[in-house]
Amino acid sequence: MVRIAREIDPRRIEDLKKKIQDEHYLEEAIDRIATIITIELIQRGKAVHEQEETEKRQPQA
Repeated sequence: MVRIAREIDPRRIEDLKKKIQDEHYLEEAIDRIATIITIELIQRGKAVHEQEETEKRQPQA
């Protein structure tokens, strides 16, 4: 499958250039990313823990 890149929107590029100069915007963006990563890690950790518990309860062959 070939992925075709979207057209570059110069207005969007300019908007993003302005945003990355705004310290408050960057702090908020970093906080959002950190929250998403934390939630993902917690969910994966729970899944691993549940899998380990399931394996412990299964009789050994």
